[in-house]
Amino acid sequence: MNTPTQLAETKTPEQRPIKRHHTPRYYAQRVKDSLTTRVSKLICAVFLGLLFIVGIITFILWLSLRPHRPRFFIHHFSILGLGLDNGYKNPEIVFNVTARNSNLNIGIYYDSMVGSVYYKNQKIGSTPLLDEYYEGPKTTKVLTAALSGETLNVDRHRWMEFSQERSKGAVGFRLEISSTIRFRISAWDSKRHGMHANCDVSVGRDGLILPSSKDVRCPVYFS
Repeated sequence: MNTPTQLAETKTPEQRPIKRHHTPRYYAQRVKDSLTTRVSKLICAVFLGLLFIVGIITFILWLSLRPHRPRFFIHHFSILGLGLDNGYKNPEIVFNVTARNSNLNIGIYYDSMVGSVYYKNQKIGSTPLLDEYYEGPKTTKVLTAALSGETLNVDRHRWMEFSQERSKGAVGFRLEISSTIRFRISAWDSKRHGMHANCDVSVGRDGLILPSSKDVRCPVYFS
């Protein structure tokens, strides 16, 4: 006779877990799904890898082909006869600037170039510097000019302003180099840009450029 414990542990056939047997078709489908998942992941990994490589190449090409603005440096600037009371009768301003194309594979076309001198934001002189000119990659152009006579408008009143500022130790001017430029990349030309380089410069009591202004890079902006 079975005890209550044995009766509790005894299970009817309906209560016993049914062990299911899968068909070969089921296992084949699982293998197929697994292979499909692996192939999909492999394709995604290859696509993302190619996309990453293309992005790196595009970025490198952009860096190498992105045009840099020309660089201007002022090396010499002087106003003759600054210490003379009657210097306004025959004034002359001489300056020397270099234009540098720092691009490796890009040339720069200048339609023309003009140099203008300002005193207290008022233009006192202007002169042409270049006609149409092409500056190749990694080259430097020296720009030298003198303003006097009709190209320099300095009267007695203006000269007195120079003298008053000179008594304080320095006279400040602004040299502006302006042009219209376009970049040449292989056989392709960019659109034209209005370019302006502003060189703030101070001269001492002797009328010569101060060391603090010499060989200074001039800010360049486009309009």
